[in-house]
Amino acid sequence: MKQIAIVSGKGGTGKTMLTASFAALSKNAVFADCDVDAADLHILLEPKIVERGEFKGNKVALINKEKCISCGACISVCRFDAISEDFVIDPLSCEGCGVCYHICAQNAIVMEDKISGEWFVSETKYGPFVHAKLGVAEENSGKLVSVVRQNAKLIAEKENRDLIIIDGPPGIGCPVISSITGTDIVLVVTEPTLSGIHDMQRVIELAQHFKLKVFVVINKYDLNTGMTFEIENYCQKNKIPLAGKIVYDSIVTEAIANKKIVVEYTDTEVAQQIENVWRTIYNALR
Repeated sequence: MKQIAIVSGKGGTGKTMLTASFAALSKNAVFADCDVDAADLHILLEPKIVERGEFKGNKVALINKEKCISCGACISVCRFDAISEDFVIDPLSCEGCGVCYHICAQNAIVMEDKISGEWFVSETKYGPFVHAKLGVAEENSGKLVSVVRQNAKLIAEKENRDLIIIDGPPGIGCPVISSITGTDIVLVVTEPTLSGIHDMQRVIELAQHFKLKVFVVINKYDLNTGMTFEIENYCQKNKIPLAGKIVYDSIVTEAIANKKIVVEYTDTEVAQQIENVWRTIYNALR
């Protein structure tokens, strides 16, 4: 079983569009949306949820009023001002650090698991799909990514699927690290802008730190051929394979607005280029 992670150094480069197209072009894959902070792959795959589970990524403090003697020690040590003068803890302000729990001489404070989000296993016409939703302002998205990937791997093993396609989050933070570690190929989607080049370099360096095989695809390459040339030079200089280049085409926006996958919506040049990228990546896995 092989794993591909599609990531980008910044948001809006087109990685979810590309992942959805890969889903339509693949034959025996499991799909995982690891952008749990802002998941949107489900919009294009139109999944039917068959299983769901709670994600408990953090803890929150609770005060047992029967044991509390109102000494105020907890209030004095809470740096987040989460404990009111009548000794009630605001769950939105509590960061779950546990200092109040350890300082309480009466053992009146307990740390309880907090439901921070949900994960889902769904069916699509392309194959099994694992995705998740992190709650507003919740932390530990890297842990939720691990839950998504673990479920995707279990399904792939159970159903004898030969590939897991991961739609990763943008950036270089914890959820990205959780998305790419242990994968066979990291496909970095970039665009020909100064910020696109800078953020591409950061995520490539991250992947190389974990000794992962990296490919680059340039989306909307024809909007700035000078920057595209710089990206190609960077890849050549650093021996990073270029999986392909994709033109700008307003039909991509039209397809997404209609909740359609590009390679199914059109057979124009942009769809053919996406198919070429897919073949390049798929062949590299063999």
